[in-house]
Amino acid sequence: MNHPRRTSKTSVLIFGLLTLIAYGLLVPFTGFYWDDWPFAWIAKFLGPAEFIPAFMPFRPFLGPIFYVTTSLIPPYPIYWQVFAVVIRFVMGLSLWWSLGKLWPEKKRLNFIATLLFIVFPGYSQHWVALTHINQELIPFIFYILSFGFTFKALRAEKPLPYTIIAILLQICGIYPTEYFFPLESLRFLLLFFFYFEGTLISRFFSTIRAWWAYLLVWISNALWLVYYYKFGPYNSYEVTAVEATNYTGILLEILDTIWKACFYIWVQIFTLLAKTITAPTSLLTIALIVVSFVILTRVGPFLQGESENKTFSIFLIITGFISILLGRIPSLAAELPLRLQTGYDRFMVSMMIGCIFFAIGAIELSIRNDKIRSTIYILLVALGIGQQFYTANVFRRDWEKQKEFYWQLTSRIPALKPNTTLLTYQLPTEYEPDLSYTGPINWMYAPNFTPPNLPYALIFTEKRIGGSTLPSLAPDSPIKFNYRTAIFNGSTSQAVVIYMPVNGCVRVLDPSRGDVDIYSKQPDELTQAISLSNPSLITPDPETPASPFFLDEKDPVNWCAYFTKAELAHQLKEYEKTVNLLNEAMAIGYKPEDLNEWLIYIDSLARTGEVESANEKSLELLSQDSRMKRGVCVVWNQLKAQGIESAVQAQESFGCNQ
Repeated sequence: MNHPRRTSKTSVLIFGLLTLIAYGLLVPFTGFYWDDWPFAWIAKFLGPAEFIPAFMPFRPFLGPIFYVTTSLIPPYPIYWQVFAVVIRFVMGLSLWWSLGKLWPEKKRLNFIATLLFIVFPGYSQHWVALTHINQELIPFIFYILSFGFTFKALRAEKPLPYTIIAILLQICGIYPTEYFFPLESLRFLLLFFFYFEGTLISRFFSTIRAWWAYLLVWISNALWLVYYYKFGPYNSYEVTAVEATNYTGILLEILDTIWKACFYIWVQIFTLLAKTITAPTSLLTIALIVVSFVILTRVGPFLQGESENKTFSIFLIITGFISILLGRIPSLAAELPLRLQTGYDRFMVSMMIGCIFFAIGAIELSIRNDKIRSTIYILLVALGIGQQFYTANVFRRDWEKQKEFYWQLTSRIPALKPNTTLLTYQLPTEYEPDLSYTGPINWMYAPNFTPPNLPYALIFTEKRIGGSTLPSLAPDSPIKFNYRTAIFNGSTSQAVVIYMPVNGCVRVLDPSRGDVDIYSKQPDELTQAISLSNPSLITPDPETPASPFFLDEKDPVNWCAYFTKAELAHQLKEYEKTVNLLNEAMAIGYKPEDLNEWLIYIDSLARTGEVESANEKSLELLSQDSRMKRGVCVVWNQLKAQGIESAVQAQESFGCNQ
């Protein structure tokens, strides 16, 4: 059967379009996540050169990579998200070129492997761009190219220059991060199974002769890791973890890895969509999968051809399987789980090629019909596109929630006295721990930062109480941590407690307002901190108010924009202003999702003489949700203590004394 000619230009064009569709559709709506924030803050305020000392205690060979990229790319989300798309395209081209050097005659197979590699659905961390481009993807590109130059050297008349390049690229790929330590085994497997021929013994010795130089680099890296983990300054993972792990647990983790890496990742989108099948983003994902499948059928003829022979397919399966198991070693040694659609699936990066080899080998071995086989490949690529679009929407929603927090926080807290800690239980975002937020907090409130002392920190009490950062919530308890090369030294006696529910606005909790009682149903780690909150640390009318300078959009006009200003006015005892702001919001048609946000309105109405309106609003709240009785009664109890007329009668009518 004749198949259409697939030129290199056509292949590159297809790879580029595939990358854009899989990763580019939501680029303008994504931002910074997780460790992106501290890295962006370092680049902005300390300069790219600071990454060299910043990475010395962790992964010292990553510092130069961060230095180069942050010198070229400004620390703003849109630039890094665009760069991430470019990097994924370059990764695809690198694999395609390298496979071409290994299997120059297997153009169909190389093309299929590259398509699956570009949309690989087991890795969801693409959008944590600043972090993972530098930490994983650039070293990964080096390693992939090292494989290609190895086989280019073996086929060249003068192999030495290409061998040297391959070794240098290997060093650049393996030394920056321990993620790729197991990847060197793949070079051995490719040499053994796919390059050399003959008996197993002859293949083995031929492989060793070709591989020994790379083996020496591998051994040197192993010695370096042993030193750095055990005797050096590295303080991230515990290398002794596996020693304490029971064999049953290890076996279960291995079986879990096999299931996910060999099978589940390719179809996990069905499980994810089933949870929210009627949601608009789920419907859009389904539509994109269908459209992608239809469009990809145009390249179906490029995927057709004689299936690989049985021996080759089996070797491909074996190579992929071994590569997957070995790729799990670094994270397994640190007792870290392999959880898909979380930050932990970054560990899939070292298993990526193995997963693809296993899948292709299994399909080539089991499906002999040309059209059915190509249709399955097209389906897997379409599902991969859908998976990445689905994940992009998760990050888009996270970024939207982050932006809400930054806008609302700077509206509620225009400025803060230096050396203040913001305490909260947690924030309603998925990918950002507290120290990630510390970067943008200082960006907004200390735009003229002078190292090394950080003026502000945000701490999640949920995770930190009892640890070295936050030993306790007792007054004058120290709050200390290093932010790479910067230092924060604070105290629980200089703190402001904030709270942002999933469906609600940022608010400053105030013990004098009765918030300990109002929020008594919240976790203890929040309520126990409220007594520490000191709103007087807020500067209400600074010369230069804090602002999320890293956002291009204007502040949104919504209920929370009014509420945060109203709560600040209430803190300043400007009760008429509080009432006017919330009346204005209601006149526009805004209203809160969290009924607790009405409490300052009730309080302000009563304090400005509109007791009847305050009563009516209280009754309205209680009719909407009887659980608001606690908050309503706290407000009226405080009004009674302030000598507000009719407060006693209101208390009785609401049953506050029962």
